[in-house]
Amino acid sequence: MTTMSFHTVLNFPAFLNRTWCSGRSNPSAAVQLSSVFIQTDESGNTPESKKILGPVAAVARCQAPNSLLTQANTVGILGGVSVFSTLIFLEKLVWWSSRHGEESLPFVVCSDPTLNRELASPSLSPFFRGKNAQFQLDHGPIVENLRCKRAFLEQSGARCIVMPCHLAHAWHSEVSKGCPLPFLHVGECVASELKKAKFKPLEAGSNVRIGVLAPGETLMAGFYQEKLQSQGFEVVLPDMATMEHIVVPAIEALHRKDMEGARNLLRIAVHIFLMRAVNIVILASDEMQDLLPRDDPLSKKCINPMDALARSTIGWAKSIEEVHRKA
Repeated sequence: MTTMSFHTVLNFPAFLNRTWCSGRSNPSAAVQLSSVFIQTDESGNTPESKKILGPVAAVARCQAPNSLLTQANTVGILGGVSVFSTLIFLEKLVWWSSRHGEESLPFVVCSDPTLNRELASPSLSPFFRGKNAQFQLDHGPIVENLRCKRAFLEQSGARCIVMPCHLAHAWHSEVSKGCPLPFLHVGECVASELKKAKFKPLEAGSNVRIGVLAPGETLMAGFYQEKLQSQGFEVVLPDMATMEHIVVPAIEALHRKDMEGARNLLRIAVHIFLMRAVNIVILASDEMQDLLPRDDPLSKKCINPMDALARSTIGWAKSIEEVHRKA
């Protein structure tokens, strides 16, 4: 049996679907594409009976020669492994950009749940178990998948690309190669915010220490470490014992819906970081977000890097709006 998946373009009121589009000054354009589908089978191919020449062609066919959205501050959101994480990021982007009475940002979103299957492929298992060099072996199809979606966002009128997925940033340099648009990097966004916070070292004679708590594949990708170190921070990672006896069991508890067990393990992990004199812990795991109650003192020692990405995206959009007001 052939399994079908859809990349759907919808206007904002239907944003709970897989792919969304929102326009401010040209809402009719969004409505025109409200029923456009890019249909693929389980292998990623388009059935001959419903052939469409890929996402770029779909947009061109429906509204050539103009892009779907034309605003200079349009954001293109390239969804990653989790559809729900993409939705959460989108919610932040909409509410935070409009909470002072401004109009929300124009955006177009592409989210493909089949990417989750590609990232779970056995061909990537050496990366999850071994050194970073092994990661270079079998990631070509994933990069091509993401680059195709990036092209779709460009052709839809995006003027800036963001990717609210931790693991997908392992291929950020390859996916963004040749992109004519700003392509924000979550590691750079969080490192920049932490730099502006002007933390003081907790131990004399040391640099400011930033902890990174994440699943093994994100830690092995190394991009958070690289971006933080470029800003002069000392990066502290969980040791092997912490990963095996705390982090992995916490994620397993989440999968069993044992929220209390996962919460207690997360508290232990954060305490271990604090004992190593870190100033703040980057919680680079969508699954672990909101596990700690907001009034828990430990929650104030953790930050969600996707919040930094959302704030940086809004900052980029506001800077573009300012340029246009002065022009």
